[in-house]
Amino acid sequence: MTATAPRPFGRTLCAMITPFTAAGALDPDAARAHAARLVAGGCDGIVLSGTTGESPTTTDAEKSALLRAVRAEVGDGVPLLAGVGGPDTAAALRLARQAEEAGADGLLVVSPYYSHPPQAAVEAYFLRVAESTGLPLMLYDIPGRTGVRIEPETVLRLADHPRVVAVKDCSYDLLGATRVLARTSLAYYSGSEELNLPLYAVGGAGYVSTVANVAPRQMRAPLDAFDAGRTDEAARLNGLTAGLVALMMASGLPGTVTAKALLDAGPVREPLQPAGREAADGLRKAYEELLAT
Repeated sequence: MTATAPRPFGRTLCAMITPFTAAGALDPDAARAHAARLVAGGCDGIVLSGTTGESPTTTDAEKSALLRAVRAEVGDGVPLLAGVGGPDTAAALRLARQAEEAGADGLLVVSPYYSHPPQAAVEAYFLRVAESTGLPLMLYDIPGRTGVRIEPETVLRLADHPRVVAVKDCSYDLLGATRVLARTSLAYYSGSEELNLPLYAVGGAGYVSTVANVAPRQMRAPLDAFDAGRTDEAARLNGLTAGLVALMMASGLPGTVTAKALLDAGPVREPLQPAGREAADGLRKAYEELLAT
């Protein structure tokens, strides 16, 4: 990683779960406690109301209350990004303005899903969100969920906007990311844990991690070793996380479900369902093995 790689929102960000009570209501107290644990564990930024935060099933009011609760807990020294966006541009603009009013430091803006807009429409959507507030944007490229890429050429054009400063990359296109990194000052954050270290090594800013909900220190360790010049150690530490990452992120269950199976954070909201006993036992075993290393 070069010393000049931009980090507008920190380096080791957690895509935080949204805790609910047993009855399924937002639990602000649990959210505050969990955010405090994340910061103590080495997360220097937090993303709220993203994919892991179950944003499709939380209300606008809950999103705002969650942001205010976490801000009250962590103070102004920890960047907080609010997840916004979706298939309705007007709703995305409303959420962006609400997040600014609630104290967000930036916006994680997912590409417009379901309607499969062409790239010109994708670009126009992001520009509309960028113009709606004074907050900086992290573009969220996750085609496996949205069904639409933010193509590298589109990212290059969007990089000209002063408030488009970062990308959360879940595209599994390391070559595309490398091309954009070479031609812009955008901060690239890995959104796929298995690519945290590879993307960092070619100039990425860090990561936005679901697994960091349960193992923040272990997810951070490879990047710390890489920064210290201990590349062999970075690779070894990265390998230690592979078992838990595979079960949490590549077992067929959403990361929200697997994270909550390992945390006392209440239920998931339907249509999601909790992990079954067998899956939960496997997650617990992999988690305990990682903590023991």
